Amino acid sequence: MSVDRSCAVRLAARLDAPLSPGLWLVKWLLVIPHLVVLAVLWLVFLPATVVAGIAILATGRYPRPIFDFTTGVLRWSWRVAYYSYSGLGTDRYPPFTLGPVPDYPATLDIRYPERLSRGAVLVKWWLLAVPHYVVIAAFTGASYTVYRASVDQGATNGALSVWVPGLLTVLVVIAGVVLLFTGRYPEGIFVFVMGMNRWVFRVAAYAALMTDDYPPFRLDLGGDEPMAIDGSAAPVPGEAA
Repeated sequence: MSVDRSCAVRLAARLDAPLSPGLWLVKWLLVIPHLVVLAVLWLVFLPATVVAGIAILATGRYPRPIFDFTTGVLRWSWRVAYYSYSGLGTDRYPPFTLGPVPDYPATLDIRYPERLSRGAVLVKWWLLAVPHYVVIAAFTGASYTVYRASVDQGATNGALSVWVPGLLTVLVVIAGVVLLFTGRYPEGIFVFVMGMNRWVFRVAAYAALMTDDYPPFRLDLGGDEPMAIDGSAAPVPGEAA
């Protein structure tokens, strides 16, 4: 099967070695400063995407300053995710920056689109991306509300929210346990973790109106972006074809 050379989103990572066997147990604490900043950035990300959508409807172009910001938020999110519980693939603390950090073990770049479909803006995020949302929920987990009826007279019904971990979470935890006891991160788990993360961020960029390239329904495994059918490297977003 050939690989789409025009894919706008390029996500890559390398598995650092050696990794601390036990550091992952406290990374939930270490990433709190990042989570606070990211919470604010995502609060800005959402209205910025709405503004970009209005601009695309009017002009067919995604405003470059907003694009650089939204790309930066996704890039920052990926670095923190890879350091913490969507990867555990590095012990190098993520930098506090929206800009690219080429020497960091996890990188993400998105090719700036010169033109975008005006009509697709209205259906990308809520209709066209729905099948991918189902897949992503299986990867990352989902929250379900369980309603409990009471038989006691006068008692009200109760509701309990239950979070079910996804395949990505399960695999990363398994990798952490293996790392804890052996000091090694299983390569077989790493390639699948990367494939799922790559799928998630491709869909995120598409739903955020940053590309018209519909995300492929496939796991592109491994730390690097897949090779083209002729064996050459897939192009880096932003480079001339």
